[in-house]
Amino acid sequence: MATIQPLQSIPDAAFDDRNCRFVLDEQGLVIHATGPLAARAGLPQGMMAGCALDSILAFREPDEVYHPGGLFGAKGSTYIDSIREGTHDVTLTPSGETVAVRFDRVRMPDGRRYLVGSVEPQEEEDSFALAGKLREFLSARPVPAPAKQDSPIGENELRHFFDMSNEVMAVSGVDGSFTRVNGAFVSILGYDDVQLSRLHFADLVHPEDRPQVQDRFITVSRQQRAIAEYEARMLAADGSVRWMQWRQQQDGGAVYSVGRDLTSAMAHEAALKAQAQQLSEAQAIAHMGHWQWAVGDETIVFSDEIYRIFGLDKDFVPSLDNLNKLLQKRDVGRLLQAFQRAIIERNNYEMEFTIQRPDGEARSIRCEGRCELDGENEVVALFGIMQDVTERTQHEAQLRQAKEAAERAYAAKSQFLANMSHELRTPLNAIIGFSEMMQRQLLGPIGTERYLDYISGIRESGEHLLDLISDILNMSKIEAGKYELALEELNPAKIIRMAAHMVEGRALEARITVTVDIDNEDILIVADRRGLMQILLNLLSNAIKFTDPNGLVHVSCLAKPGSDHILIRVQDTGIGIPANMLSAIARPFAQAANQYSRAHEGTGLGLAITKELAELHGGAMFIESTVDVGTTVTIRLPRNAYEHVKAKRKEKA
Repeated sequence: MATIQPLQSIPDAAFDDRNCRFVLDEQGLVIHATGPLAARAGLPQGMMAGCALDSILAFREPDEVYHPGGLFGAKGSTYIDSIREGTHDVTLTPSGETVAVRFDRVRMPDGRRYLVGSVEPQEEEDSFALAGKLREFLSARPVPAPAKQDSPIGENELRHFFDMSNEVMAVSGVDGSFTRVNGAFVSILGYDDVQLSRLHFADLVHPEDRPQVQDRFITVSRQQRAIAEYEARMLAADGSVRWMQWRQQQDGGAVYSVGRDLTSAMAHEAALKAQAQQLSEAQAIAHMGHWQWAVGDETIVFSDEIYRIFGLDKDFVPSLDNLNKLLQKRDVGRLLQAFQRAIIERNNYEMEFTIQRPDGEARSIRCEGRCELDGENEVVALFGIMQDVTERTQHEAQLRQAKEAAERAYAAKSQFLANMSHELRTPLNAIIGFSEMMQRQLLGPIGTERYLDYISGIRESGEHLLDLISDILNMSKIEAGKYELALEELNPAKIIRMAAHMVEGRALEARITVTVDIDNEDILIVADRRGLMQILLNLLSNAIKFTDPNGLVHVSCLAKPGSDHILIRVQDTGIGIPANMLSAIARPFAQAANQYSRAHEGTGLGLAITKELAELHGGAMFIESTVDVGTTVTIRLPRNAYEHVKAKRKEKA
C-alpha cells in the first residue's frame, strides 16, 4: 500500500487565516496544518506533516473524547472513528498551551475520510458548510499511485516465504482485524480463517496483558513505521495460554506482526528459577553457600548465602585478597596452602577457618572444595561449598569444657577424699588416743600435770578439725550461691593489722617475720568485715605455712587517689608454686604438692575461698610465684562493693 502524502497544495487561506486548523487521515496522521497552528504549537510548519495526533496535542478528558471500545471497536473502524465529533479541551505540545478544538469528519466521494480540527475559531461556522468547502479542496488531491518495484515478487512466492517461516506472522488493519496469517500462526495458536475473520488482535491477548498490548498497538497504528516490541500471553483456540514475543510495525495502513513462541523457554526459565529458589532456601537452612574460582582470576564467585554468612553486602568484591582480610591471621596461610595443594595434587580438600565479619562477630567456616579439570587433566578451576559451623563448633567446645570439668570434678573429689582421710585421721587419732589414756588413767589419777598437755592437744586438734569443717562449709555455701555478704563501711587498715596480730603467735613459733605497710590509714571502703578478715587470714596462714624459718611475710595496702579500688598484697619468701600449677592452684581442694608426699596440712580450700570471696565483692585475685623465691598474692577490691552486689541480685531476679 502507498503511503498517504501531506496535502501541500492546499493554501492556508482555504482554512481562513484567522483560524488554526489541521487535517488528519484515517490513521490519525497529520496530512496538513496551517501556519498559525504550527506557531501556537511551537513547531515549524513543515515538521507537523506526517506526525501522529498525540505528538502535537493531548486531550484533557480522554474518556469523554474516545468512543467506548476505542480503536478496538467495530470491525473496519479507523483511528478517526474513535474520536467523538465536537469541541474538546486539549494541550498543545511542546508549547503547553491549553485550547479548545472542534473536530469535524469529512467523507470524500471515493470513500476516503478525514478529520478536521479547528482551534478556537474566531466566529461560528456551519459544520456542513465547512465540510463542503474542505471537500472541494480535498477532492482535487490525486490519489497516489502504488510505488513501483524493481523486482516484483508474485503473490504465490510471497505466500511460500510467508508460510515457510517458523516465526508467527500476521497482517492486520490499524483496527486490529486480521488480513492474513501464516502457517506458524495457525499451528501455534490454532485459529482458522473463519475464526480469525471475527476476531481482532486484542481478542487473542490474555485479559491481564490486554491493556498494555492495546497501548502498544494504538501507538504503532498511529505512527508510520513505528515499531513496538513486547512480550504477552496469548489465548490459543484450545484455551491454552502461550507466551509470545511480538515485534509490530505499521506501514501504509497495515500493521505487520512477527511473533516468537516463548512458552517452552518461559517454562524452562520458570523451572530454573524454582530450582534456584529451592537451592537458595536449602542453602539458607543449612547455612551453606557455593563458590567457584577460575585459576588465575582475581575474583571468586559467591552465592547469596555466602554473602549472608560473611555478613557482606553485594558491593563487596569477593577476591582472594579481600577474602584474606576477613580471615584470622593464623588461617590466611592455611587457606592459600589448601588451594595450592589442590591445584598441584588435583585432589579434593576440606578445611575449617575463622572469619571476622564486618560487624565484629567471629564465625567458624567449613570449606569443602573440588577441582575442575580440562581435557589435558589440568586444574582450570576450584569450586565447592562454605558452611557456617559456628554453632556446631561452639557446641563441641562446650562439650569439651563439660568433659574437662567433669574430669576435674572427679579428680577433685578423689583428691578431697584423700586429703580428708589424711587430715581428719590425724587429729581424730590424737583426740581418741589422749582421751583413752585419760579415761584409763594410765599415767595416774586425774590431776597429773601431764594431763594438762594432753588436754591442750585435744583442744588444738579439735580447733584444727573445726577449721577444716568450716572451710568446707564456707566453700559449699559459696558454690551454692548462698553466701551472703554483710556490707558495711569499714577501715581496711585496721582489719589488716588485726589479722596480722592474730597470726603473730604462729609466725613467732615458725620464726617468720610479718610486716605491714599501709599507705593510707584513714581510707574507708564498703565491704563484708567477716569476708575481708577471712581473706587476710587465709593468705597470711598460707604464707606462714609455706615459708621456711627466718623467712619474711609482708602485707601491704595500696589505695591510689581517685581510684575506684584498693589493692591488698601478701608477699612471702616461701617455697613458691610451680608454673604449671598456677592456673589450678585456686581451684577447690587443689594443692601444689602430691597429697601423699606433701609436708603441709590443709584441705586446699584456702585460696579457692579467698578467690570466691574477692569475686563476690566484685574484685579479683592474682597470683605470681617463683619456685624457691616466693609467692605474691594480690587482692583487688572495689571501694564500694554495693553496686556489684546490687547488679548480681538484679540478674538473679
